[in-house]
Amino acid sequence: MKISVIKRRSLWWTISAVFMLAGIIAMAINWTQIGAPLRPSLDFVGGTRLQFELDCSKPDNCNQPIDIPAVREVLAAQGLADSSIQVLTKNVGGETQYGLSIRSKALDVEQRTKLQNALSELRAFDPQKTQIDTVGPTLGRQLFASGLLALILSFAGITIYLTFRFQLDYAFFAFAALFHDVLITVGSFAILGLVLGTEVDSLFVVALLTIIGFSVNDTVVIYDRIREVVKLNPELHINQIVDDAVNQTLTRSINTTLTTLLTLFALFFFGGDTLKNFALALIIGFVAGAYSSIFVASTLLAWWRERTGQSKGIPATEPRTSDEI
Repeated sequence: MKISVIKRRSLWWTISAVFMLAGIIAMAINWTQIGAPLRPSLDFVGGTRLQFELDCSKPDNCNQPIDIPAVREVLAAQGLADSSIQVLTKNVGGETQYGLSIRSKALDVEQRTKLQNALSELRAFDPQKTQIDTVGPTLGRQLFASGLLALILSFAGITIYLTFRFQLDYAFFAFAALFHDVLITVGSFAILGLVLGTEVDSLFVVALLTIIGFSVNDTVVIYDRIREVVKLNPELHINQIVDDAVNQTLTRSINTTLTTLLTLFALFFFGGDTLKNFALALIIGFVAGAYSSIFVASTLLAWWRERTGQSKGIPATEPRTSDEI
């Protein structure tokens, strides 16, 4: 399979721009509604999360979904009208089982007991499967600050390394591809937050760091091949060099991404509710990373070399071996 990435680079850039713009719009809407670009989970803002599952040992208790308006009335009566409610579903033995996740302000033991008793009047919940988590706002802020710092340091470290490993323009466009991947992943969760009320937790930050590592690895492979083609055929135009390099590494990039996605889809469908959003973030980010390495980072480099009068192959700086030192 051979493709011409340079010939249709305007199309590739347009596709990326549409996805990024949609995410930015969703983040802006979220900001006007909740004061944040994404819906933060309990990990970041603090509070109490209660998770219930219907008791299917009771006759006809699991035949119908949970009545969310009735749950909201119960919460309002408890002074918790601003709480977040999410219906949970899982398939067990071919049957759909329903659960309920409620995130509210911090509740003490008496308040939690009172709320559980009020909800039990609506439907029978299994007490053995009830989960209660409480996080203080100070810890939530520390988690957010630590996650943001980790992202910034990873971006900086990768940019510095690629500057020495290749050249500054290589590093800059690799950074642009990484930013593209992170923005598309964050934007996708902003859209999911608007449509489905999806929240992001500390695992989401872990997913972003993993996406950065995966994406830059794919980009480095393509950049290495570009440098090899330049060294072997310095008389070729940069557009031809990039096309050749991308096609020579295309099968490897696709196979690596597909085999990784197989594992992530298994994690998404069978990993449970805790890991579902983590797996989804990785799926979106890995697809965006493979796309940006092939269609964005490489074509931007060729475009820049044309604009700066370096259309003929100019080898990137190669690190010296021990024999050369």
